[in-house]
Amino acid sequence: MYIKNLKLVNFRNYDMLNVEFNSKVNILTGNNAQGKTNILESIYYCSLAKSHRTSKDKELIKWDKEDSYISLYVCKERIDKKIEIKIFKSGKKGVNVNSIKLKKVSELFGIFNVVMFAPEDLKIVKDSPSYRRRFLDIELSRLNPKYYYQLVQYHKVLDQRNISLKNKKLFESGIIDVYDRQLSNLGAYIIKQRESYLKELNSKGKIIHFDITDKKEEIEFEYITSVENIQNVSEELYNRLVKNRQKDSEKGNTSIGPHRDDFSIKINKIDTRSFGSQGQQRTAILTIKFASMEIIKSLTGDSPVLLLDDVLSELDINRQKYILNSLNGIQTLITCTGIEDIKSYINKDFKIFKISNGSIIESNEF
Repeated sequence: MYIKNLKLVNFRNYDMLNVEFNSKVNILTGNNAQGKTNILESIYYCSLAKSHRTSKDKELIKWDKEDSYISLYVCKERIDKKIEIKIFKSGKKGVNVNSIKLKKVSELFGIFNVVMFAPEDLKIVKDSPSYRRRFLDIELSRLNPKYYYQLVQYHKVLDQRNISLKNKKLFESGIIDVYDRQLSNLGAYIIKQRESYLKELNSKGKIIHFDITDKKEEIEFEYITSVENIQNVSEELYNRLVKNRQKDSEKGNTSIGPHRDDFSIKINKIDTRSFGSQGQQRTAILTIKFASMEIIKSLTGDSPVLLLDDVLSELDINRQKYILNSLNGIQTLITCTGIEDIKSYINKDFKIFKISNGSIIESNEF
């Protein structure tokens, strides 16, 4: 799978862009704040109908325009896909695939997969559990439509339960027991799917991490949940929700469930978030991303497109080499301010694009 063509209209700082990509390696070079990351963002958006940089779609529209348009032509082994997305300032968006309008944005998931490396990915290791939950939810949603549906339903019921906790009349009506039953069933599915994904991440990640660190470090991912008996998650989760009702009512929110869960990242048995060096934290992200690529490929039979957003400058030479030596057979888009450091890793099958103030020029010169 690879991107053949990208068109943008009124997206971020681009009035109009129409570019044909190489099926192997594409290098986007230019000074900072010229629009390199905006191109990668538009490609990422075509995978999930979400930006990796903002939760507000209207920020994607050029400041003096009313709407924005993205068109991505993707070549696949069986049937090519043309993904078109129109974003409106009102917050609405429309998604077409091969000229057919999708009824739900979630129908886009899995049609076009990307894996992105960006500087903000370090938050998965360093910051609050919400970033790690988000990573799991995105990866599982793109691979399993049922997971996304169950996740949406879980949060709807969770909101209803939290409203009931704050309303004495509702709390005493007994409706909360209905919500607890629903939450326990939906939550059990989410927890089991996350557990299963982390097992795959462990299986593939350990091999990758050994390669990156020359077999000096062993990485391990472990799901952290309030549920102890994974074999009977639903019943245990229900019992805990019942037990916590009074405490939850006093606080006005639900204290346990997959919306509170986390996963740990350990290197040589040591928690990377609290005690890992900057280098170890960056290596952990490399492992997570490359392992997720392997999982996507094994489940879909297609390699995802790899997006590298100014990450090479953040890594030491050994980690740079690992990434650049791994590009064979994967369409890759790399943003950088200069390309001197990667010359020796790029074969003849590549394109270079120079980005300046929202314009793009193809160049064959290093």
